[in-house]
Amino acid sequence: HVQLVESGGGSVQAGGSLTLSCTAFEYPFSDNYFAWFRQAPGKEREGVAAMSRYGGTSYTDSAKGRFTISRDNEKDFVYLQLNDLKPEDTAMYYCALESWLLRSSLRMADYSNWGQGTQVTVS
Repeated sequence: HVQLVESGGGSVQAGGSLTLSCTAFEYPFSDNYFAWFRQAPGKEREGVAAMSRYGGTSYTDSAKGRFTISRDNEKDFVYLQLNDLKPEDTAMYYCALESWLLRSSLRMADYSNWGQGTQVTVS
């Protein structure tokens, strides 16, 4: 398994922005599939944004127009730009990776590599 490390979480006021980062040191990202998930207290983990190895993306409805997933293959980082944050976006955010999928996916079961999460709190 690949150990993923997230960073960039924090506490912001509603309407603010954050950029989350995910990396796996010395593991090449260019040919993999990625996704960001989140889990709020008492709720199930849900997919927020995903990217295929070819750059195709998918978003959950609540993220469309506010969140952007991107990838830097040279630096081996995946990012999640969070804009116009709302209190309901408060959750632990997780990065996930899989080496091959049919397409970008927001399904938890499709990913076998996970990070420990980074907390986002919006007040």
